[in-house]
Amino acid sequence: MAVIALREQAALLPLAPGVYLYKDAAGKIIYVGKARSLRARVRSYFNEERLLEAKTGSLISEARGVDYILVDNEKEALALENNLIKQYQPRYNVLLRDDKTYPYIKLTSERFPRVYVTRRLKKDGASYFGPYFPGNLAYRIVHLIHRHFLVPSCKIDLTRSHPKPCLQFHIHRCLGPCVEGLTTEEQYSRAVRQVRLLLEGRHTTLAAELREQLEAASAEMRYEQAGALRDIMTTVEEIAERQKMAAASGNDADIFGFYAEPPMVAVNLFHMRNGQIVDRREFFWEDQHEFDAPEFFSTLLLQIYLDQQFVPAAIHVPVEFEDCAVMEELLTEKKNRKVEIVTPQRGQKKAMLMLAQTNAKHSFDARFRVMKPSSAAIKEALQDALNLPEPPNRIECFDISHVQGTDKVASMVVWEDGRMKKADYRKFIIRTVEGNDDFASMAEVVTRRYSRLKEEGQPMPGLVLIDGGLGQLHAAANALESIGITDQQVASIAKREEIVYVLGQEDEPVVLDRFSPILHLIQTIRDEAHRFAVTFHRTRRNARTLTSELDEIPGVGPITVRKLLKEFGSSTMVRQSSEAELAKKIGKAAARKVRAHYQQASPQA
Repeated sequence: MAVIALREQAALLPLAPGVYLYKDAAGKIIYVGKARSLRARVRSYFNEERLLEAKTGSLISEARGVDYILVDNEKEALALENNLIKQYQPRYNVLLRDDKTYPYIKLTSERFPRVYVTRRLKKDGASYFGPYFPGNLAYRIVHLIHRHFLVPSCKIDLTRSHPKPCLQFHIHRCLGPCVEGLTTEEQYSRAVRQVRLLLEGRHTTLAAELREQLEAASAEMRYEQAGALRDIMTTVEEIAERQKMAAASGNDADIFGFYAEPPMVAVNLFHMRNGQIVDRREFFWEDQHEFDAPEFFSTLLLQIYLDQQFVPAAIHVPVEFEDCAVMEELLTEKKNRKVEIVTPQRGQKKAMLMLAQTNAKHSFDARFRVMKPSSAAIKEALQDALNLPEPPNRIECFDISHVQGTDKVASMVVWEDGRMKKADYRKFIIRTVEGNDDFASMAEVVTRRYSRLKEEGQPMPGLVLIDGGLGQLHAAANALESIGITDQQVASIAKREEIVYVLGQEDEPVVLDRFSPILHLIQTIRDEAHRFAVTFHRTRRNARTLTSELDEIPGVGPITVRKLLKEFGSSTMVRQSSEAELAKKIGKAAARKVRAHYQQASPQA
């Protein structure tokens, strides 16, 4: 009856372009599609051949109604379909997951603007530049901005004045807007203007402005400043020249390859810029039970490019699909330049397509056949997943353990070059915190650990990982800032949600796929820190309990108590030991007193 009702609804749909929405019995949207003619497209679902297909048959058997939205043309239908898929996440549609978003450089709109690398665009008044390929290019540019223009990426509150500047000012990476008198708004604004010219690619204008400053500094015999300006100008001119050469050397193209063993699918996307492969992305699906490659790539391309600022001149796909011409037209309008979507049949382009296919097969095996990645691959993937400036060679992870605020301890475990390094593990007894305050405990431990590293001149780890949520993350960050460390990479992993928060990107939490090897690595490190902390806490608690018990035994002094603690470790072990076993450690007389005490306390023993 439901199928008959759906047929009748389909027969009443208009012969016009639009988007149709299948809904289940609860009114939830389970599939969104686009059509040149709504009636013709929706009625095609009831052909006998299509009803025998697994995906179509399952969709129609679950659907209880179909709605539609009329638009003026196919391009509008494509755009609306994309928006509705992202909004409703219908389970019968191809949904883009595990996407490595492109890095951008963000120039804030504060009184003293700062620069950051981000992967999320927001309507917050800031200026965004990019995207950048490969991802570390954005970090290299920001590093250049710090070194030459002294505009920072710090997290310090610049709405108020601070008593002294941080390390970045002293090593000439920041103008010091946090401390009154170190810079002026005019000087800072000039630096920000030049940063904007650099990011906008207006290198000729920037070089001319720098040359004027250089000549003025030389005329006034400010030779140190003139030398710094000369270095900046040389760097800017080199960047401009490289861009001219690159523009003439080749075209921009994105190249797709895939490998499928339904319901699992892996896709590789190669980014070719100026004739060279500069980056590779991986996508995975585990729910494509009825995999149809043309429909799959039609939806995938729409989701990738329609909301993206940058669209390449050419997109190479492994299969042709129905909406190709309409999508080309839509992306051409978006880019204001011709965009081609092609399936190469021969030559170098075909060879590159096959290379993408081969890599997709390798990605499929690595994800679904659980091949062990190399240490370098893990570090690079970790850098990319957490948006870090460089691959972390060493991770130090902290956890706090206690019971209702008693016997508070902390652990630090170390992951280095692909494995846990147990020789560098550390234990901490919380000394200054009263009661159950995990935030204060974390702050104490982080302060103690990195104050010592700083005093000894030891290098900081690539990443400090905190077991906990935003509260623990900020406690650790505040502790680091209090000892003058403001550029340390810090992240935390929340226990229940398994969400990773990265300092400075708290509003963009990292949600990793449950099959992700990076998530498994972070969980392994976190769980090891938890195990180490709990074991230490249990040892401390047992020792305290045993000490209090042994102190009550008549005739047993503190020296004997210490021996028992050292040799047996817990009250259970002492209680279960025979008089002869005790005598070997503490002598016959003391052993007799200990056994007599426990026998009196527990006659059945």
